[in-house]
Amino acid sequence: MSGTTAGLRRKIRGAGDLQSVVRAMKALAASSIGQYEKSVRALADYSRTVELGLGACFRVAGPEALMTIKTSQRDASEIGAVVFGSDQGLVGQFNDVVADYAVKTLAALPGKLRVWAVGERVHARLADAGLPLMGLFTVPNSVKAITPLIGRILVESEARRGRDEVAELHLFYNRPVSGAIYAPVSQRLLPLDENWRRKLAELPWPTGNLPEVMGGSTATLRALIREYLFVSLFRACAESLASENASRLAAMQRADKNINELLDDLNRTFHRLRQSGIDEELFDVISGFEALHIEGN
Repeated sequence: MSGTTAGLRRKIRGAGDLQSVVRAMKALAASSIGQYEKSVRALADYSRTVELGLGACFRVAGPEALMTIKTSQRDASEIGAVVFGSDQGLVGQFNDVVADYAVKTLAALPGKLRVWAVGERVHARLADAGLPLMGLFTVPNSVKAITPLIGRILVESEARRGRDEVAELHLFYNRPVSGAIYAPVSQRLLPLDENWRRKLAELPWPTGNLPEVMGGSTATLRALIREYLFVSLFRACAESLASENASRLAAMQRADKNINELLDDLNRTFHRLRQSGIDEELFDVISGFEALHIEGN
C-alpha cells in the first residue's frame, strides 16, 4: 500500500510541475498576442499614409505609372509565394490549415512555382505536399524581430525578380478572426493591377490642401511601392504570429483543463488509498487490542 501511495504522490507532484509550465506558457502566449495585435493597429496609420501617397502619385502619373514594375513575357508564368507558419509546436492545426490552403490555392494558378516558408513546421508540411521550396526563414520571436525578417524576404524576392525568376508574389498566412479562431488568407502583392491603382487614385485627400509630388514622380512612386510591400509583409507576419499565439493559448487552456481533471482524479485515488490504509491499520490495532483483552481474561 505504501508503494502505491508513494507512486501517486510522484504522479501528483509531476502533474503539478507540468501545470506550472503550462500556465507560464499561457501567460506568455496571452502577452504575445497583445503585442502583435498592437503592432498591427499601430501599422494602420502608416499604411494609410502610404496609400494616400500612392494615390497622389497615381493621379499625377496616370495608368502608365504601373509600368514602373515591369514584367516581361518570359516571367508571365513565374509565381513566387511566401507562406507564414511556425517554428514551434503546441499550436494545434495552425500549420496544417495554412499549408493546405496554400497548396490548394497555388495548384489553381498556372505557372512555375517558387515557394518560401517562414517556419520549420510549415516548411515540412509544404515539402510533404511536393511544393518546390526555395528557402526557409526563421519565425520572429518578438515584434522587433519582424522588420529584419521582412527585409530579408524583400531582398530575396527583389533578387529573383531582378533575374526574371519571379513575376507574381503571393502571401499566405493565418489571420485572427475572434478569440482563438483564425482563418487562412492570401494576398497578391505583385504585379500591381489597374483596379488597385484606380482604387488608390480615388481615395479622397483628408485636407483641403491638394497634394503635390515633389521631385521625380517615378522615383517617389518606386519608394512608396517599396513601403507598400513592407507594410503588407509586416502586417501578414504580425497577424500570423498573433494567430499562432492564439492557437497556442487555446491548446494550453485545454492542457490546463486536462491536467486539472487528472489531478482531481489522482487526488481522489490517493485519498481513497490513504484512507483505506488508515482503516486497515486501525483494524489491526483494534484486533490486537481485542486479542490481548481476551488473553488477559
